[in-house]
Amino acid sequence: MSTSASGCLFGLAYGDALGKPTEFMTVSAIEQRYGYGGPRDLEGDPALVTDDTQMTLAVGWALLDAAEPTPAALEPLLRTRFVEWAHSPDNNRAPGMTCLRACGGLAQGLPWVEATVAGSKGCGANMRVAPVGLVAGYDLDTLAGVAQLQAAMTHGHPTALAASELTAYAVRILRDGAGLAALPGALRDRCRSQRTTYHGEWLGTLWQQPTVTSPEDFISRGWDECVAVLDRLDLALSRPDDGGDPCAATGAGWIAEEALATALLCAVRHADDPVTALARAATTSGDSDSIACLAGAFIGAERGMAAWPPAWLDRIEYAGQLARLGQAWD
Repeated sequence: MSTSASGCLFGLAYGDALGKPTEFMTVSAIEQRYGYGGPRDLEGDPALVTDDTQMTLAVGWALLDAAEPTPAALEPLLRTRFVEWAHSPDNNRAPGMTCLRACGGLAQGLPWVEATVAGSKGCGANMRVAPVGLVAGYDLDTLAGVAQLQAAMTHGHPTALAASELTAYAVRILRDGAGLAALPGALRDRCRSQRTTYHGEWLGTLWQQPTVTSPEDFISRGWDECVAVLDRLDLALSRPDDGGDPCAATGAGWIAEEALATALLCAVRHADDPVTALARAATTSGDSDSIACLAGAFIGAERGMAAWPPAWLDRIEYAGQLARLGQAWD
């Protein structure tokens, strides 16, 4: 039996937990605390995660509750889950201000195109999108629409939408049998094929922003920025690993396309050693928890639960919810 969905979700949470204490540390400070190579074991009982895993669960439950994958069915479910997260007493993990601001508007009942932060392409858009790639019943157009909608409800920048679709697409093709090494090329092909595709049924009038001349002009800006960061990823992978900070090559990960690229850099470079991949992602000068959670999602989608130390299973926060969602899609 495949465990790729569980492997993806638990890998995401494991990476999140490893990166949580290192997020605002320099690489030298991380290595001074954990030794060369960074953290390699979970801390605490349970090991706490951040808003990255919390919001991933919010998206996951909304998808599972939806009677059908349509904007009309999914938007209110996502809205409810996002607002519940925003108001939860457990939302005390340094959440992103964009998510909080947008959720405030959603809680007031604003249409999501008014609640969203139109200029934001923060990684909050795609650190939570992995469940979209796990729903086997979605065709690729539906995957694109769902991935972009869940991003757009808080982060309205076209690059947030494109990077979220790419992240979900990566999870999908990994669980369908693609190898990590093939991902950069596959994602570049996706950028090329989708460059002028605006999913109006999902995104409505979001494209109507200053200096934008058409829906195609709007969305192409996002895909072009994703291609640019994939160029940086390809260059980094073509060179020997210098053992340094991955953020120096592909960005600090605070924005969506850089979180994707830097997570891929760690996952591809250390595909044969999943714990090292997470440790490397957590030993970064940027948004370490988001980078590590995405690296864990990618490796887990490819390799399933066998990628992770069995002893970690009962040591991670939200283990029960992660298991239930994983079982629904495995």
